[in-house]
Amino acid sequence: MEVFDAAELWSRERIAETQLTRLKATLAQSRKCSFYRERLDEAGIGPDSIRSLDDLRRIPFTTKQDLRSQYPTGLLCVPPSEIVRMHCSSGTTGTPVAICHTQNDINAWADLMARCMHMVGVRREDVFQNMSGYGLFTGGLGIHFGAERLGCMTIPAGPGNSRRQIKLAKDFRTTVAHILPSYALILGEHLRNMGEDPRDFPLRIALVGAEPYTEEFRKRIEELFDMKAYNSYGLSEMNGPGVGFECLEQNGLHIWEDAYIPEIVDPDTGEPVPDGEVGELVMTSLCRQGMPILRYRTRDLTRFLPGPCVCGRAHRRMDRILGRADDMFIIKGVNVYPMQIEQVIMTFKEVGQSYLILLENDGIGDVMRVQVEIRDEYFVEDMRALQSLQKVIAQRLRDEILVTPRVELVESNSLPRTEGKAVRVQDLRAKK
Repeated sequence: MEVFDAAELWSRERIAETQLTRLKATLAQSRKCSFYRERLDEAGIGPDSIRSLDDLRRIPFTTKQDLRSQYPTGLLCVPPSEIVRMHCSSGTTGTPVAICHTQNDINAWADLMARCMHMVGVRREDVFQNMSGYGLFTGGLGIHFGAERLGCMTIPAGPGNSRRQIKLAKDFRTTVAHILPSYALILGEHLRNMGEDPRDFPLRIALVGAEPYTEEFRKRIEELFDMKAYNSYGLSEMNGPGVGFECLEQNGLHIWEDAYIPEIVDPDTGEPVPDGEVGELVMTSLCRQGMPILRYRTRDLTRFLPGPCVCGRAHRRMDRILGRADDMFIIKGVNVYPMQIEQVIMTFKEVGQSYLILLENDGIGDVMRVQVEIRDEYFVEDMRALQSLQKVIAQRLRDEILVTPRVELVESNSLPRTEGKAVRVQDLRAKK
């Protein structure tokens, strides 16, 4: 098997040995900032306290609030003159989270990203079009430098402006794109509106991430463009994209365990959960000098997939992100995640490219409305057919989430569109 980095084929024993060595070095580096030095001293963890990977659990968690409390440079572990770039977490409100990188940090990140892209078949002969945002958001520059590290011709197109995206892809014969899953469907709509078949587009590989989406949604993208779409995972606190990536098998995302230690814990107790059980992903960086982070609670919900991957890589696989612990909403006493709803409705061939979940209060109690776009060819005058589809979708949703929603079928392209991350839930209950 051709690999970008020999570390991809390390054994579990080699991975564990490297993790322990790098964890000790990371602890020593993290003590160079007062926040971690005081936190570790309070936990009774000195320079020689970590003797095995089992001792990782003795290290306190780091939370988003911890990072915000140290804004802007409280977590720096090198002199400010060694910092060459900073990014801010894309999802923050109020006080941001700033992550600072040394040149070595940037180089290591580019290598990890190139490793991910090479794993799914991207080569220097490819033309890569980056349809992600640049600036403080890590998705743009992170993948950009990985593509250049591979030697690809790289087009920094940025987000949105579908007509320009289409022209660039046609003119330069773009073969690989980095794109939001929701925007991939919007781009396909633009092509169809131009009288073109998206399957004739030159793309052969899409790197998709930055927002949760289901396997059913991925299949929509692949069928629309007749290409392969590979799931990517990253977060600003751990650099950005390049933390985990699917291989050609598309059966879970390999987390690069020579660069990170992943854990999955119960969101309520913080205790580890068995492989195969859903919990909250916790990450520790192992190779970052400027701002190492220990046991960061991502709030992302996933699970470790048991057993080895048939691709031959021993790095652990996690399932796609199933949602965020703080994305969950409660309706009629039931915990619901938006991905559960998408997983059901995207199995219907009649369903179009978008949907919207509205949470309201009708004066008696909470109500969930699910507005679902229907493809033009199925949105016909036969009301009986539409009513039947409406009932079937509502029943399938009730079977999944144990709550009966009010399903509304709407015309294609009638729901609000954004070329950024899709807005899937509007909670209007507080406004009543």
